[in-house]
Amino acid sequence: MATIRVQQVSHADAHVAIHDVRQRVFVQEQGIAAELERDALDPVCAHVLAVDADGQPVGTGRLAPDGRIGRMAVLASVRNQGVGEALLEALVQAGRQLGLAEVHLHAQLPARDFYARQGFLPEGEVFEEAGIGHQQMRRRLGVASAIDSRAEAVAITTAIVHRARRQLWLHSRQLDPGLLDAPPVQAALRRFVTARHDKQLRVIVHDAAAIAAAGAPLQALAQRLPSVIQFREVSDPIDRALASACLVNDAGDFYFRLIGHRLDGEAGIALPARSQPFEQQLQRVWDRSRDCSELRALGI
Repeated sequence: MATIRVQQVSHADAHVAIHDVRQRVFVQEQGIAAELERDALDPVCAHVLAVDADGQPVGTGRLAPDGRIGRMAVLASVRNQGVGEALLEALVQAGRQLGLAEVHLHAQLPARDFYARQGFLPEGEVFEEAGIGHQQMRRRLGVASAIDSRAEAVAITTAIVHRARRQLWLHSRQLDPGLLDAPPVQAALRRFVTARHDKQLRVIVHDAAAIAAAGAPLQALAQRLPSVIQFREVSDPIDRALASACLVNDAGDFYFRLIGHRLDGEAGIALPARSQPFEQQLQRVWDRSRDCSELRALGI
């Protein structure tokens, strides 16, 4: 990714490069009809273009005036190198600059997890577009979102873990079966704790014995990486009375549930003013809690 640059461009200036990438990905690779690759919206959209070290176009995407992100395309030769994430973040930034309240998109089904990792929440049923299954997804800008379904809970949890830089806080009474063990969340957790040696995941729980008996996936991961994942069990009576659950990272993202055994709650992406009070509260609870080294020891 160090040799690839992403920039916002106008359709008038960069239409040849934009359509070259889209033709190669949508028409030649995916078999979409050539006449569907472009439309009348192109001239009025904000476009982003990724170019390699030689100045050759390798990825593109656009933002329509109504906030819809679309025509996301990355050449096969540079996939899995962070180009798609950089394009998407540039489009989100363009939405902020335009003063949009939210951005939304139609994600091809194999790409749902990719967009979820960037803070986009699924909504509605799967539908077909150009003969390909899609999911409507949405990300609010500058405000929190209500989390009402398991699909949204999994998506926002995945995003917060994925977007964490060096530190991740988790307060969960018994490690949320059905949420923290969801495959996209597990993949994000494994990536976070194994990516660099300076990462730290601090987990606050209420019943270490029950967690040990259940053998949660996060516990198994902690046994392999005890220096990265730390557990503490609440001991102060005030903390033990807490019914809430919370996930916070150091990128300004949070997911708070007033009733911890339920998944409905409130979440925000890139909202440091909202996330920092949660982080500060978790630090206070952490300081009052007891070390749970038994959850990190092999052979439990």
